[in-house]
Amino acid sequence: MTKLIYIFLLFAAVDQTHAQTVTGSWYGHADVAVPGMHNNYLTELVIKQKGTHVEGIFGYYFRDKYQSYFIHGHYDPATHQITILNIPVIFYGSISTENSVDCITNFRGTVVRNKMGSTVKGTFYHDEKYKYTCPDIKVSYELDKSDNHTDSVIAAGPAIATIWKPKDEDYVADATKPTGVNTTIASVGSPASATSGVSAMVAPDSVTTALTVTPSATAEDAKKLEESFNSRKSTGHRVYEVESDSVRLSFYDNGEIDGDSISVFVNNNLILSHQGLAAKAFNLYLHLDSTRDINEISMFAENLGRIPPNTALMVLTDGKNRYEVFMSSSLTENATIEVKRKKPTPQ
Repeated sequence: MTKLIYIFLLFAAVDQTHAQTVTGSWYGHADVAVPGMHNNYLTELVIKQKGTHVEGIFGYYFRDKYQSYFIHGHYDPATHQITILNIPVIFYGSISTENSVDCITNFRGTVVRNKMGSTVKGTFYHDEKYKYTCPDIKVSYELDKSDNHTDSVIAAGPAIATIWKPKDEDYVADATKPTGVNTTIASVGSPASATSGVSAMVAPDSVTTALTVTPSATAEDAKKLEESFNSRKSTGHRVYEVESDSVRLSFYDNGEIDGDSISVFVNNNLILSHQGLAAKAFNLYLHLDSTRDINEISMFAENLGRIPPNTALMVLTDGKNRYEVFMSSSLTENATIEVKRKKPTPQ
């Protein structure tokens, strides 16, 4: 009997050890640990555990740039703590990601598992050399239960990380610098990045995506769209609170695919135009204007398709929260929502 109990406990211990693996794709958002509201980071951690060693990819999306790095670290099964050293992160106060500086940080996080799911709560601690300029960055990761491609993602390298990285067909915009043209992300080595006139910086341990501008509307066309937008009534105005200064907007046709085409306005400025709605979403990564209490996002109907009105499902994601918004616009009304940044909890 004693022997049977011992065998049972041995198998239970082995099963518990297996259950505590940190292998997987983790995603979330990170905030600087200083008072007030600041730019923050949408971030992912795609890792594989081998004993107490972890390796994989750390990536983050900040303002209008995505960066990713190969990482190596340590996992302590007794304390459930992950430690990763020497991770460069763009300085939170950088106005431009083109001329930014990096803060060298060390990450320590603790894995927490319960009935609600698996999380990693941790901090990117500043290097001692930067203690007067680079504050710590608090982060909360959640495990992506649907992702089962950890090995292939790591093997492919940083450029293939999937959770927050904008793809070739996605768009990136900054609400503080409306341009009236579409800005798309081009992967390193793709034809778009080779011909855009904006070179990608590739280092042995990191990959930085390049930006290429795809004009969607001439100046005259953009002016006509803006005049039509301003002549219509804005409806809706439901408020959504987000915890990030950058959000991802995914637009789908809500119903039968009938040729609906839309433009997207942010704070009454044209951001994206001539986008057809389909079963597959088009994605817009938007850096919000932090000088505003409310950022307005509007859907402008360029046509009504075969089945009026022009309807869309917009999924708003901030790295932690996910909202499904059903939007309907016509030739007389713009569908509008309001996005409000949550005030940080006092330290």
